[in-house]
Amino acid sequence: QVQLVESGGGLVQAGGSLRLSCLDSGSTFRFNFMAWYRQAPGKQRDLVAGISSGGSTNYADSVKGRFTISRDNGKNTVYLQMNSLKLEDTAVYYCRCLTPSGNWYWGQGTQVTVSS
Repeated sequence: QVQLVESGGGLVQAGGSLRLSCLDSGSTFRFNFMAWYRQAPGKQRDLVAGISSGGSTNYADSVKGRFTISRDNGKNTVYLQMNSLKLEDTAVYYCRCLTPSGNWYWGQGTQVTVSS
């Protein structure tokens, strides 16, 4: 069983920055694919960024050049550095992992609100 706990959300002005963290309680973190998703009110949950166990990354077009996903295997933590935040980045951000056994897990989410 894996538990994912996100932190770092909050209220920020447009143009500002936030860094989200996701702590993975499992023993296979270094082998997990990790990702951040977000869900705005009334919209579906979408992939924001992902990082493989080898460090390869992918991003949604809407965040390329502004967001950076990274991982620290020594701390069982994945990060999402968000810069140049826009109003449309307002959403609940969720951490998700895929373990080597093929199981997906979600975190509980953290709210990010960007104000004008």
